[in-house]
Amino acid sequence: MLTHPNTAIIPGAFVAAETAGASGRDFLTGVVAGYEVMERLAADFIPTVMSRGFHAGPVFGIFGPAVAAAKILHLTEDQVNSAIALCVSLAGGNLEGIRSGGKALREGAAVRNAMLAVALAQQGHVGGETVLEGDAGFYHAYAGNNQGRLTYSFAGDTRASLDKITAGLGRDWMFLETLYRIYSTAGYNIAHVDVTAKLCEEHDIRYENVDRVEAVVNWLETQYPSPAFPSRREDLNSKPGSTAYFAAYGVVKRGFPVLRGQGSDPGAGAGDPPEVLELMKRVTIIPSHTMTLFGPRITIYTRDGKSYTKQATGCEFMWDFNEEARRIRDVIPGLPIPAAQFEAIIATCRNFDRHDRADALIRLTLKQP
Repeated sequence: MLTHPNTAIIPGAFVAAETAGASGRDFLTGVVAGYEVMERLAADFIPTVMSRGFHAGPVFGIFGPAVAAAKILHLTEDQVNSAIALCVSLAGGNLEGIRSGGKALREGAAVRNAMLAVALAQQGHVGGETVLEGDAGFYHAYAGNNQGRLTYSFAGDTRASLDKITAGLGRDWMFLETLYRIYSTAGYNIAHVDVTAKLCEEHDIRYENVDRVEAVVNWLETQYPSPAFPSRREDLNSKPGSTAYFAAYGVVKRGFPVLRGQGSDPGAGAGDPPEVLELMKRVTIIPSHTMTLFGPRITIYTRDGKSYTKQATGCEFMWDFNEEARRIRDVIPGLPIPAAQFEAIIATCRNFDRHDRADALIRLTLKQP
């Protein structure tokens, strides 16, 4: 539904760091720049771009690794400008393939093209001055106009300002609002696990007590990838992998396995608790034009006639380092490296700005002989 900045930015940043022998501090500076630029370019325009048949992940994802790499490689201002401009010519990502049974070519291709843009800019290739906002530029091509008119908006807006993209740049940090998608599912489903689980914990609600569950959600979350051509209707289907399924998991297990759907795990529907598969049929997803993105309002109706409600904020997965480290440790049983090596990765990341070589982190990811 949104974009996947980490998937795109971190690989590109490591390419640049290895090439330049960059320090951890320079690496982090580049990553922050990549996140901030990518998310500012994307923020208001994602639903509109998706409604035109483009996948916002790779379309905007090319800019993040390009800016990160350009910063790490210490490109000049003109070279950075050209790298961004060249990304416009190299951006892409169509939705019809995945809607018709194919597999998407997404962030992987975006990172490859980002590295090409940076390499060309570094060698002096000039990209142009108004490639983003011009009459024939990026926003005209992907959003349908360069005046900020929106077809769809998470907040119900009909217009966005292109000037807002650079307003407060370097002072106000949009990237701090990035969510950690800890579960292997669409981002709009993750709160249905944790918020529902927390509601059950707060009121000691158990599966056998539940009559039904209602979740009021942002309406765009129910029609992926776009209301223009939805291939999933979360408000009409209750099946393994659906929003209702994850809400049911939150009730039954008060959580969701982080390794579910990863590696050899078969994913949703295979070996699921029968209580989850039964309860998901009693979960109703209610679209709303006023509900915040990723912030469902969960109401659990119990068999004794009572009801309990919890309103999510949309900020539940904006974590500090300690919380991320705590939650991510659940992946350790599925890793090809020992737990001690993964702990070394966490420790290195904690003080990464003090490391002389950023690529030392890459070596920690490799299996030891």
